[in-house]
Amino acid sequence: MTRYALFLRGVNVGGVNLKMAEVAAALTAAGFTEVRTLLASGNVLLESPTDAAAVRAAAESALRERFGYQAWVLVYNVETVRDIVAGFPFEPEVAGLHSYVTFVADDAVLTELSKLSELAGDADEKIALGDGVIYWQIPKGDTLTSTVGKTMGNKRYKSATTTRNLRTLNKVLHAAAHR
Repeated sequence: MTRYALFLRGVNVGGVNLKMAEVAAALTAAGFTEVRTLLASGNVLLESPTDAAAVRAAAESALRERFGYQAWVLVYNVETVRDIVAGFPFEPEVAGLHSYVTFVADDAVLTELSKLSELAGDADEKIALGDGVIYWQIPKGDTLTSTVGKTMGNKRYKSATTTRNLRTLNKVLHAAAHR
């Protein structure tokens, strides 16, 4: 069995309101084990004998069927998430700044998004390419108006990206280590 972290895109924002207990029940009914949700922003830990692509397909199907919305789920084994967090290239905890990781499940989208650092107009906005992710850091209050924030709102990135605060990812990793 492999332990996976699932990140649901757009949950409990923009009109898609899901109770995490119901999300866990839907995923358990889909055949996953050790299902645990964290926070209300669509973070799930679970176990499956299948690969990440199969987990993604089954999870999206289960959520679409159960909740009737266009579910998008990005799936990573817990060790990959640990490596991504360890690779954060900026000082992670700086007063007045938010530290984020945007997960990108499509190589073409990642290539396109890798150019964002050239477009950053705010000297306080830091953007760096990682392995399958975009790392970024922005002053608090500027998230939605930042280069990355404005870009992630584009509908064509919906199925391939989701963003998490570094603190959230550390909570996911802590929960995975203490099951």
